[in-house]
Amino acid sequence: MRVLITGWPSFLHGEATAGDVAAMERVTAEVAAAGIPCESAWSPGFAPDALSLDEASCTDYTDVVFVCGPAHGRQVRELHRCYARCRRLAIGVSIVDHHDPAVTGFHAVLARDGPGTEPTRDIALGRGAPRAPVAGVVLAPGQPEYSGRRLHDSVHECLGSWLARLDCAPLPLDTRLDSRDWRLCSTPEQFTSLIARADVVVTSRLHGLVFALQQGVPALAVDPVSEGGKVTAQAAAWDWPAVVSAENLVNGEESTSALLDRWWSWCLSPEARALAGRRAETGADPSATSLSKLVELLRRAPITSP
Repeated sequence: MRVLITGWPSFLHGEATAGDVAAMERVTAEVAAAGIPCESAWSPGFAPDALSLDEASCTDYTDVVFVCGPAHGRQVRELHRCYARCRRLAIGVSIVDHHDPAVTGFHAVLARDGPGTEPTRDIALGRGAPRAPVAGVVLAPGQPEYSGRRLHDSVHECLGSWLARLDCAPLPLDTRLDSRDWRLCSTPEQFTSLIARADVVVTSRLHGLVFALQQGVPALAVDPVSEGGKVTAQAAAWDWPAVVSAENLVNGEESTSALLDRWWSWCLSPEARALAGRRAETGADPSATSLSKLVELLRRAPITSP
C-alpha cells in the first residue's frame, strides 16, 4: 500500500493557498503517523524541488487522496483519468454538484460542505499550529533627491530575494495615508497600530525605523543610499545597531544572506526586544528638545522686511 496526497496545490495551474497547503500537510502527517507509506505531490511553480504529479506514476501508488478545496473542474477530472487504476478518496472538499464527474470519480468523499451535507470544520489546522514571526516590511520610494547615490533598486532586489526564502509572515506596509483607499491607513495612529503588532520590522525607510522603535519593535534597517543617508543618520540618533549600508548589502564581501540572517536573528532575540523597549522609553527626548527650540524661535520678534 502506498498513498499519494494531492490537492489544488498539486496542479501546475492550480493555486497554493495557506488553507490548502496546511490541509495537505496535516493529512500527510496523519497518514504517515498511522504507519501508511505516503508522499505529497506539489506544483513545480510552488515547490520546484518537490515531487510533482508528472513524476508520480500511477503504478507507484495504490491510493490517491485529494484534499481540500472544491471537488470540481477539469483538473480534478483529469486526476481521475491519470490515476484510474488507484482507489481515489477525497477529504475536506466542498461539493457544488453531487453529479459532477469530478465528484463521482471518487470512491469515497468526506466532504466539509455541500448540498444536503452537514457542514464540518475544515481540516486545515489542528491544535497548536506553530506561528512564524510577523515581519512588517516598509520600503522607501525612489527618493530622487539622492540622485546618483540612489541604490534603491539593487537594495530592494536583495531584500526581496532574501525575504522570499525567510520563514516569516511578511506584512507589506506603506507609510502613505489615504482616507479614500481602504488598503492604506488614514491616520498615523492606524499605521502605528500595525507596526506595534509586528515582531520585527524590515525597512529601508526612515519612518519604518522610527515607528518601529517608538513602539519597542526591533527594526532591521537597510539604508538604500550610497555612503549613508537619513536611515543611517536616524539609526545613529536612536543609537540602534541593526542598520546595514547599501554598499554592504549590494557589494559587500560577506554573503548578503548571511549578513541579513545575522541581524534577523538578533532582531528576534530577547536582547533586541529589550533594547527596542528602552529606546521607546527615551526616544522622544531629543525631538522634544528640537520642538522647544522651535517654540523659542517663534516667540522672538519676527524679522521685518526693509
